[in-house]
Amino acid sequence: MNAVSEYKGKQELYEKQSPQVLKTLLETALIESAESSNRIEGVTVDHARLKPLVIGHSKPRDRSEEEVAGYRGALDLIHKKHKSLKISPETIKELHRLCRGELWDSGKWKEKDNDIIRKHADGRVEVIFKPVSAAKTQEMMKQLCLSYEHSVSHLKYPDLYAVACLVLDFLSVHPFRDGNGRVGRLLTLLALYQHNFTVGKYIGLERVIEQSKETYYEALNKSSQKWHEAKHDVMPWFNYFLGMVLGAYKEFEERASNIKPARGAKTALLMKAINNQHGEFSISDIEQACPSVSRVMIKKVLLQMQKKKKIKCLGRGKSAKWKQMVY
Repeated sequence: MNAVSEYKGKQELYEKQSPQVLKTLLETALIESAESSNRIEGVTVDHARLKPLVIGHSKPRDRSEEEVAGYRGALDLIHKKHKSLKISPETIKELHRLCRGELWDSGKWKEKDNDIIRKHADGRVEVIFKPVSAAKTQEMMKQLCLSYEHSVSHLKYPDLYAVACLVLDFLSVHPFRDGNGRVGRLLTLLALYQHNFTVGKYIGLERVIEQSKETYYEALNKSSQKWHEAKHDVMPWFNYFLGMVLGAYKEFEERASNIKPARGAKTALLMKAINNQHGEFSISDIEQACPSVSRVMIKKVLLQMQKKKKIKCLGRGKSAKWKQMVY
C-alpha cells in the first residue's frame, strides 16, 4: 500500500503542475472504461462507434450501443458528483439504472435467486457460488452499505482494504439480475475517488481488469468461498485489487511522462516552480515539483534564469543549492 501512496503523490503533482499534459488522457480513459467493462460481459460495439458514443454523445443505434452509452452516463455521474454521492443502496441502484439503460429491471434488485456458474467445454454447467437470495437482497444491501460507512468513519481498516472488501461483498450479494460486474466496477471507481485515489480519471481501471480477468475471477472465487459463514479469506481478492490499482498508477506515470506539452509549456512550468521556492533549493526540489520535466531541461532553465540574474547558484555539483535574487 505504501507503493500506491507514493504513486498517488506523483499523480497529484502532475495534476497540480502539469494539468495541460493530462487532458489527452481523459478521453482515452473514458473510452477504455466504457468499452472494457461492457466487453468483459460480452457486450461489444464497432470500434469506430466508440468515440462518437462516449465522447460525442451520439445516439445509440442498438442495444449494445445503449449499454456502452449508459455506462458513459454512469461514469459522468461519478466523475462530476463523487464528493456528494453516498455509498448507499439508492446510489448503487442508480448506477445500475444508468448502465443498463431502458431494460425493465434497470435499477431494481433481483426478483429471483441467481447462481454464479462456470460453463465447461463439454457442456457441463457448474455452480461455483450461490449469492444472497432475492428475498434477503434488499436488507443485505442496506447492511453492506452501513457496515462500509461504519468502517470508513471509524477508520477501522486502511482505505484500500475497506474499498476492496466493499466490492467483494457487493459481488457476493450479486443484487441484480444482470449487470453486477459492471456496477461492481463503477462502485470500485466511486469508492476509490472518495478516498482520493483518482487514477481511474486518467487510466481505465476496467481495461486493467479486463487484461487480467482470469486472475480477477480466480481471486474473486477464492475469496468468496465460505463468505456466507463469514469465514472467507479476503486476502486473495485484496492482493489482486491492490495490484490492479498499483498497475494503473504505474501506467499513469508512464503515459503522463511520455506526453509532450505544447512548445514553451515546460519552460513556463519550470519558471513557475522555481519562483515558488522559498529560501535555498536544489535541482531535486524542482524535479519533485515538476515530475514530467527532465533534469537536463531543469538545468537549462536554471542557467537561463541565472544569466538574467533572477537566481544565484550557491555551490557546485549535484547537491548545489540555488537561491532567488532579491533586489
